[in-house]
Amino acid sequence: MKITDLISTASIDLNVKAKNKEELIEKAVKLMTKNGNIKDEQKYLELVTQREKQSSTGIGEEIAIPHGKGECITAPGVSAMVIPEGADFESLDGKPVKLLFLIAAPDTKENIHLEVLSRLSTLLMDENFRKKLINAKTKEEFIEIINEAEKEKIEDEEEVKKVLREEMQEILEVTDKEMHLNTKP
Repeated sequence: MKITDLISTASIDLNVKAKNKEELIEKAVKLMTKNGNIKDEQKYLELVTQREKQSSTGIGEEIAIPHGKGECITAPGVSAMVIPEGADFESLDGKPVKLLFLIAAPDTKENIHLEVLSRLSTLLMDENFRKKLINAKTKEEFIEIINEAEKEKIEDEEEVKKVLREEMQEILEVTDKEMHLNTKP
């Protein structure tokens, strides 16, 4: 599942001003509600807040990825915020957060939020990607930056799979030849 399938321009704010984690989460939840996948905004806010009390999702490098999974969510979604001046999020590295992605997932057996969290985390490890997002001038540009990064990542993953398939084929051919040599009298 691609991140760009889960986010819309309605769920992005490129110029957020907030003082603290609570304000940021409230604003992100309101944005998520604009995606149309939250049945009960207050319950969703409680879910995210409770998850945040377990441990901070301010992962460092000026990034936070809060998330919530529950029955008040009808479909997976992502909202995003750029906080140009930064805001305290009790991040692991103590730095203010400038980029926040909120993930919502229905309460199902599939852990969609973990898949999205993993994909997002992988992309966000690239400092250049983060800078591009923070400097995006429009919501459409923000989504396009994610789309391009995902496309590259998917192409890289496909290339790795292709190489692995080729290597496995070679191993099987060598193994097959060795088995034939060992079975001849």
